[in-house]
Amino acid sequence: MARTGFYERNTNETRVSVKVAFDGSGQVKCSTGIGFFDHMLTLMGVHGGMDLEVMAAGDLDVDGHHTVEATGIVLGKAISAALGDKRGINRYGTTILPMDEALCMVCLDISGRPYLHFECPTLAPMVGSFDTQLLEEFFRALSVHAGLTLHIRILYGQNSHHMIEAAFKAFGRALRQAAGLTGGVDALPSTKGFMD
Repeated sequence: MARTGFYERNTNETRVSVKVAFDGSGQVKCSTGIGFFDHMLTLMGVHGGMDLEVMAAGDLDVDGHHTVEATGIVLGKAISAALGDKRGINRYGTTILPMDEALCMVCLDISGRPYLHFECPTLAPMVGSFDTQLLEEFFRALSVHAGLTLHIRILYGQNSHHMIEAAFKAFGRALRQAAGLTGGVDALPSTKGFMD
């Protein structure tokens, strides 16, 4: 059975829809109005081995905050829908990923218990039209609405583009590992028999 999820959220500030399919081939289409953010979402989908479509329109005349945060919310809900009852998944994923001089570690648990721990060296205020303060906001919204325990540490780096790119790629790969199927075992990966 295909593991797919769709969610749409419309407010006075943003209109966002996301389709996600695990076990895909990394086909990604993103349009948020923030070019660098589109690039990062594309990398996340490709390295996560998922098919991903993200369409977002927001009040970019104000700034990118509402658009980026809402995209995290909607992506999280779509991921949760695609994972369904979580039977047969690995549950845990860890990736340490280099991007030139930058190194990032992402560890996650598809636990149903949202939590974000985020550590990062000081970034340039902007990369393209992306406000780098929104990196943590995006991952917090995603972790809350996907039900992920998520730890992200950008261990070091000099170039802000490289550090942020390492985080998105590492997250995609860790999620791919955690959401991966164990190979025929249709049990919940929890001694409680309950996922949250």
